[in-house]
Order: sequence, then C-alpha cells, then structure tokens
Amino acid sequence: MKIELERVLPMDIERRSFEIITQELGERRLEQENELVIKRVIHTTADFDYADSLHFSADAVKRGLEALKAGACIVTDTQMAKAGINKTMLSRLGGEVFCFMSDEDVAQRAKQNGTTRAVASMEKAAQLGRPLIFAIGNAPTALVRLYELIQENRVDPRLVIGVPVGFVNVVESKELFVHSEIPHIIARGRKGGSNVAAAICNALLYQLVNRD
Repeated sequence: MKIELERVLPMDIERRSFEIITQELGERRLEQENELVIKRVIHTTADFDYADSLHFSADAVKRGLEALKAGACIVTDTQMAKAGINKTMLSRLGGEVFCFMSDEDVAQRAKQNGTTRAVASMEKAAQLGRPLIFAIGNAPTALVRLYELIQENRVDPRLVIGVPVGFVNVVESKELFVHSEIPHIIARGRKGGSNVAAAICNALLYQLVNRD
C-alpha cells in the first residue's frame, strides 16, 4: 500500500493546518470575533464539533483581549492547562498563570471542608485581588464553585473559560454560565479538556501579539 504524504516544511505545518480547517469548514461562516478562537480549538483537537458547541457571551473575546492587554492573570484548574498556556506572551502583557491544585494549603482546606481540591483552589484564587481570567478545563466542581463565588461577590472575573470534560455534572456546570450574564466562553456538552482551555487562552494571546 502506497501512501502519498503532503510535503510541508516544519515551519509551515501550522499554517497548512489552518488552511485545511478553513477548507473543511466549507461554506460555514463563523462570527468574525470568535473565528480565531474556534479554529484554534479545532486545530488543537481535530474536532469540528467545536464549531457548534463553543458558546460565546456577548463581546466575550473582546473582553478577554482587553483584560489580557491590561495585565490580567489566568487561573487554571490543572497543571496541564497551565503548562499549555504561552506564559512568555502573557508575561509581556504583565500577567501570569496560577494553578493552586498542588498547593499544600489547598489540600488541607479541601480535607477540612470535605470538598475537592478544585473547589479549594477556586476559593484561594478569589483572594488574589488581581484582574483574573479563569480557564477551567477539567473539574466541574471548580466551575460550580467559581459560579457561587461570583454570586457571593467574592470574585469578579473578566472572563470565564469553562470547558471541563467528562460525565458527572459537566454539562450542568457549564449551563450555569450559559444562562448567566457572566462573560464566558463555554464548550457546551461533555467535550472539553485542559488542552482546550489552554488553546482558547493562546488564541486570545496570539491575537494580541499579531496586532502588535
């Protein structure tokens, strides 16, 4: 069996990938503000379902870009998402990435309160006192607790990226934000993941770098 491989230089692979994504979307027209985010997620996952399942509140991308440009920090619920975010670009804008899941005080608080570390990490993040974007890619309990903290006026995120993956309370945790006035980018349904959360953050960061 002979397989014909497309010859692409390493530096051109990403560009060619986005060309293929655009071709396969065909006549589908994405909202211009959201297009680069959707295509970045598809590029990361090779899953075109995200063209339909990603839900954006009004001006979500604009709000995220403005927040990052003003030096907002990003809080994630996994070390994997933290590792995937382009921290060099973020630091140039004055921000940094936080993930408190491995912190000893978070583990102790979770044990004392009978909650998950994800819940305790959101409570710690709410005490940062800095402009924040939350990127939740794994734990629906983190997303639910974040929603509660917002309702309690204990934190006011510039943007919530809610893309946890799985089966238990995943859909329900996302729908809390879909039906709220909180600025958000949500992957409706069961799909998502830390790689998706990082991809959305990077899609925003790359737009700022390209503008400059």
